[in-house]
Amino acid sequence: MAVLFIFHYLFFVFLFVLVFRFVYSNLWIPWRIQSHFKRQGLTGPRYRIFTGNSSEVSRLTAEAKSKPIPSGDNPHEFVHRVAPHYHDWSLAYGKTFLYWFGSKPVVATSDPSLIREALTVTGSFDRIVHNPLSKLLYAQGLPGLRGQQWSYHRRIAIQAFTMSKVKRWVPEMVKSTMVLMEKWEEKRNGEEEIELEVHREMHSLSAEMLSRTAFGNSMEEEGKRIFALQEHMMRLFYRVRWSVYVPGFRFFPSKTNRELWKVEKQIRGSILILIENNDNNTSGGTLLQAFMSPYTNQNGEEEKLGIEEVIDECKTFYFAAKETTGNLITWVLVLLAMHQKWQDIAREEVTRVLETTPDILQDLKTLGMIINETLRLYPPAMTLNRDTLSRAKLGDVEVPAGTQLYLSVIAMQHDKETWGDDAEEFNPGRFEDPRRKESALLVPFGLGGRTCVGQNLAVVEAKMVIATILRHYSFRLSPSYVHAPVLLVTLQPQNGAHLLFTRISS
Repeated sequence: MAVLFIFHYLFFVFLFVLVFRFVYSNLWIPWRIQSHFKRQGLTGPRYRIFTGNSSEVSRLTAEAKSKPIPSGDNPHEFVHRVAPHYHDWSLAYGKTFLYWFGSKPVVATSDPSLIREALTVTGSFDRIVHNPLSKLLYAQGLPGLRGQQWSYHRRIAIQAFTMSKVKRWVPEMVKSTMVLMEKWEEKRNGEEEIELEVHREMHSLSAEMLSRTAFGNSMEEEGKRIFALQEHMMRLFYRVRWSVYVPGFRFFPSKTNRELWKVEKQIRGSILILIENNDNNTSGGTLLQAFMSPYTNQNGEEEKLGIEEVIDECKTFYFAAKETTGNLITWVLVLLAMHQKWQDIAREEVTRVLETTPDILQDLKTLGMIINETLRLYPPAMTLNRDTLSRAKLGDVEVPAGTQLYLSVIAMQHDKETWGDDAEEFNPGRFEDPRRKESALLVPFGLGGRTCVGQNLAVVEAKMVIATILRHYSFRLSPSYVHAPVLLVTLQPQNGAHLLFTRISS
């Protein structure tokens, strides 16, 4: 009898603890945080137990993707389509508001001063910790690290992307682009125009060039295979992106999880093969050799990444570099196809500079303005997310530790209060004077200590590819083109980018 009583007692104690923890975590804490922000004037959509507002985000995203931008509308007015939850809730609650991802509070903002503060103030905000499923995509490279480990990896990575090293890859970039255009000519087969889906073409080109810069010509095919696997991984990740992660779910053998495990194993195995086949001369010019090279720190001590760390950095590089560069070139081509005046101006500059100047990177100023305007309207990183490490102030708002920040870069870069009435128009001229205050608000590659280390590579590659294409082709939108930007981890054309190309006589 006494044993039965003890068993019942322990059972009710256990049940009480479970209920208490549930009420505390899912009711009391959210109510307290919501009240805290409400006293400061921050409101937002109503909190829901278990899911927070994640189901609403999923619903709004699905609805937005189902509706292309009407042909008569401004094609560059699309924030409502790619960030529908931010767009709708900012209209209802202001530029800065509170919403919930499960029981996790999220402060969303497109206020330029708050975004700059969140990205540059050290000690208070850092990258969010990815759940285990997200880590399969981002790995444990720079984007997923914090603290001393992040600093150590960044010191190693910076030496891989210096401008001097990037410039050494320019001839390979031009060569790869010329090879691609030879294939276009074979497809054209004497016809006046050829229709190409440039999003696919530019991603293939980016994969080829990055494979060469990462591993050298001998490893190009294996590199491209890894890019294809990473793209598959990205699509698997997107299936679970807005789902609230349940602890331990990564071990559950669901169909998606089994696919993720399989692709992850293949990617890491392929990268390991490349590392093992790489020669021991780490003084060479590939990115892999740079990642494997020792680095001497301020104390004179030699630092070097381990094999697993090199794999993680390569994995991150594959995803970030290919997606960023391929999408950037695609959007520049689409915008120049839409805006023929700027295409003509850019082509005239390219022709003049290539004929007179050896260092074309510095003198393609108009093309640089066009790239900046493309990055403003179609940024590779639409949002930047931060975690509040300890109680901090963001502007005038007291933010509790553990609160996530959703920094809507795309809403800020389309904001008329910040950029003027033509904020949602394509106007590269706004970047003619780099001293204009608006220029400092362009943050497509982040800001502060976590600015993307590969931005030099992305911009130089985009300049060289676009300059080479402009010199040999004129292009316009195909009648089959449908303008429908969509967020699939990065900002992409949902239905591809179909353009018509005409060869320019030499």
